[in-house]
Amino acid sequence: MEVIKNDTLTVVLLDKDGCLPALPPPSDVGYHIAMPTEGQYAARSNNFWWCLNNVAKGIARDELPYAMNMYNSEIRENLDKMVEWYIGVNTGFSVNAGKFGKYFKKYLPPELYAMYASTYCGGDYGALWAAIDAACGLFRIAATHVADRMGFAYNQSEEGGMRAYLRTVRSDK
Repeated sequence: MEVIKNDTLTVVLLDKDGCLPALPPPSDVGYHIAMPTEGQYAARSNNFWWCLNNVAKGIARDELPYAMNMYNSEIRENLDKMVEWYIGVNTGFSVNAGKFGKYFKKYLPPELYAMYASTYCGGDYGALWAAIDAACGLFRIAATHVADRMGFAYNQSEEGGMRAYLRTVRSDK
């Protein structure tokens, strides 16, 4: 019963025995995008840029499963959180972006959603490099927007250093 009380989206469809407690009207307020602290923002930015080196190393070593897993776990997690915060600052942190960003299309401008969609790739290195480029571009747009709106510092040197490293690894192939 405690689970039912803690989930603010629960709707009782049928309680023929009358054993469930009365529940408030469903609300997604508990699922709204949370405002980041400056430390959370800096950690996500740092993790996004620095984990890209592992993706690049995996590509350089012809370790596709490793590269794809690093990209689809570490990079995607940080990109998605920054996109959520982008949406949050634009909506006053009053919306739910949905599990795994299922409502990103609803809240992002069409050009940014198209950019987001291009961060997904197939199982070859060319497609992965294109997705990495799209992810870097989108992350920069979202992160600088969040930084500007929240009064945070965006670490341009992290981005610049990692983009230079990515270009070096890519040109060596």
